[in-house]
Amino acid sequence: MAQVLEFKLPDLGEGLTEAEIVRWLVQVGDVVAIDQPVVEVETAKAMVEVPCPYGGVVTARFGEEGTELPVGAPLLTVAVGAPVAGGSTGSSGAAGAVQGAESAGKAEGSGNVLVGYGTSEAPKRRRRVRPTPPVSPAASTGASGGTVNGGVTAVVAERALADATQLASDPVRGDGPVPVISPLVRRLARENGLDLRKLHGSGPEGLILRADVEQALRVGTAGATTSPAAPTAVAQPAPVSAGVPVAVPARAESTAGTRVPLRGVRGAVADKLSRSRREIPDATCWVDADATELMNARAAMNAAGGPKISLLALLARICTAALARFPELNSTVDMEAREIVRLDQVHLGFAAQTERGLVVPVVRDAHVRDAESLSAEFARLTEAARTGTLTPAQLTGGTFTLNNYGVFGVDGSTPIINHPEAAMLGVGRIVPKPWVHQGELAVRQVVQLSLTFDHRVCDGGTAGGFLRYVADCVEQPAVLLRTL
Repeated sequence: MAQVLEFKLPDLGEGLTEAEIVRWLVQVGDVVAIDQPVVEVETAKAMVEVPCPYGGVVTARFGEEGTELPVGAPLLTVAVGAPVAGGSTGSSGAAGAVQGAESAGKAEGSGNVLVGYGTSEAPKRRRRVRPTPPVSPAASTGASGGTVNGGVTAVVAERALADATQLASDPVRGDGPVPVISPLVRRLARENGLDLRKLHGSGPEGLILRADVEQALRVGTAGATTSPAAPTAVAQPAPVSAGVPVAVPARAESTAGTRVPLRGVRGAVADKLSRSRREIPDATCWVDADATELMNARAAMNAAGGPKISLLALLARICTAALARFPELNSTVDMEAREIVRLDQVHLGFAAQTERGLVVPVVRDAHVRDAESLSAEFARLTEAARTGTLTPAQLTGGTFTLNNYGVFGVDGSTPIINHPEAAMLGVGRIVPKPWVHQGELAVRQVVQLSLTFDHRVCDGGTAGGFLRYVADCVEQPAVLLRTL
């Protein structure tokens, strides 16, 4: 007897709540093996292939290419253990592959939803499955097995559609915990005094999405500003088709212009920067520094032979030395516990502009790397950023960010902190300028350094001390020898 298992979009990484379907790798009726990639999706952080933890026949796909799905929404259904008539004489080819693939993962699936990242164990809950209708003799007598596979596929696909229709029409929530797509949604409701049990989720099986909470808050605000005689607006659940939320077209407005959806990388950047401005009381200090000696030191290193040392690597090495002296800036703030968490490792993020937008790859354990190792890692991650092959693990977990906006030909900036970090160092362009050097006016290579810091973790004295130490190392690279 066949069992139809539903594979939902898994949690793709830290803070990711949705993904856009870029390309389907399988069709309805295809036989898939355990952990075979079935769809390519683009998140706010990277492009990833999602493998299916079940082996069997694909009976349905949910969402067309270009559709954005929330985590927990159905991706596809797979018929596991489908019966095949004719056993030894008519089950060759695809039908035999179905039985082989399904016997290995019929009960539990692999649990490896994202290869390389690890997942939780396979889902415990299983949808109730109706008995499989018998396959007609005409569909089970093919010599090559193709007709058999087609008959089985038609039956299980019809049943999967019926199950999905029932799921869409009867999303009843029991007395247990309220199903919410992420803790962030629960927190948003709690901070605004919204009772989640009064909401009807628009996600599969009544799952409450962030859009449901925001809609309820908008309706509540509108109701509070209307006159007593005006009717109270009631939040309506989003329509559902085959278990997948359907986007409701926005109300037409008279404002002229082109509307660009905030989604993917652009949407993630907007959300993160807005949260940083909303939650972090930041301040910025800056200083001009004579980088002539640093440029001369780099030229001497590269002239000595061996792998080339990048300027970004030298600045990173200076940053890690400065953070060792001022650990307050390598920290994060836990407001719920009202604690500052000082971090032991320095995972250094650096801003990289790509065709997909601004991304911040992270160099792990930058504090134990030398300039040569940092140069190689920056080059590797920059190439991965340009080709769109960065993984979520390479884009998360940073503790401090280095932003070299001088490559855009600008001198200064006031960086926005990369939440939940506590500081970011900005580096402008290095250009010849008049400078007083050893009591004489001279033309020197000058750079502006700016530090934006979370005022909760330290005061201006600490931030100024950090920035001054960085400037001293830029002006006199020999200062770094004290920490080597």
